[in-house]
Amino acid sequence: MLSSIRTAGARRVCVGVPRVSSVFSRAFTINDRLLNEKEVETNEAKSEVVSKRKPLSRIAIGGSSGSSQRNPGGSIEFTTWKAAALLVLVGGSLFYFFDKEKRRLQIEKEAEANRGYGKPLVGGPFKLIDQDGNEFTEKNLLGKFSILYFGFTHCPDICPDELDKLGVWLDKLEKRGIRPQSIFITCDPARDQPQVIKEYLSEFHPSLIGLTGDYDEIKNACKQYRVYFSTPPTLQPGQDYLVDHSIFFYLMDPEGKFIDALGRQYDENTGADKIEEHVKAYVPSDKREKREEKWYSFLFK
Repeated sequence: MLSSIRTAGARRVCVGVPRVSSVFSRAFTINDRLLNEKEVETNEAKSEVVSKRKPLSRIAIGGSSGSSQRNPGGSIEFTTWKAAALLVLVGGSLFYFFDKEKRRLQIEKEAEANRGYGKPLVGGPFKLIDQDGNEFTEKNLLGKFSILYFGFTHCPDICPDELDKLGVWLDKLEKRGIRPQSIFITCDPARDQPQVIKEYLSEFHPSLIGLTGDYDEIKNACKQYRVYFSTPPTLQPGQDYLVDHSIFFYLMDPEGKFIDALGRQYDENTGADKIEEHVKAYVPSDKREKREEKWYSFLFK
């Protein structure tokens, strides 16, 4: 009897232990589940907060992105290709300016060398009369650029060709705002009287001025400009003849100083261009003298 009671009590005790363990197990499971759910909610809340934050820039301070951006003012920042285009534009402009200035200095040096030092190598005082019988001297060359040509009205081919070319030069220069006075001086005073010269030059450019004089005056003018001319040693009255002479256009500056001699190598275009270069490169003597005192005077020597 006793043993059966003990057996039953033991059985009750043994049966009760598993039940308590199951309750605790369920409680722990529910607690873990609640904790997990709370952790998930917390993580989701953190993710939402992080997503609302403005992402940090990966660009270093002072750096720039590869694409165009707008600043607060609304202007577009320069990109690499725009900077390169600006560099090419500025570089090209500077090259053009310095190349043009280099050419101008070269022409100026050339003119200064032709003027010579002290007494001019080419040019000087003379006294002649124009096609209207008015006196014309070296003082009439002052104040403007002048182009002098020595020839004669009975010249069969060279003089007409050269005067035609001179007319083209004058027309081209006038379109560029340059109006030099053009002067024809005869090397044949015996036949080229004022009226003869006037009629002859009317076939060419209307601005041409014709000069003549007696033999000695013409000879002196040719000597001043280093012009060679000659007539046959023996002449009969009324005999036709040719005059041998130099073929140059003498360009004089507004101070009456020689700048350059343009020969037959200059055509209708290059001659006008050369004269224009000299006109634009011209610097008055007083400014040239003052410039010699400057530290940068070596640039003009």
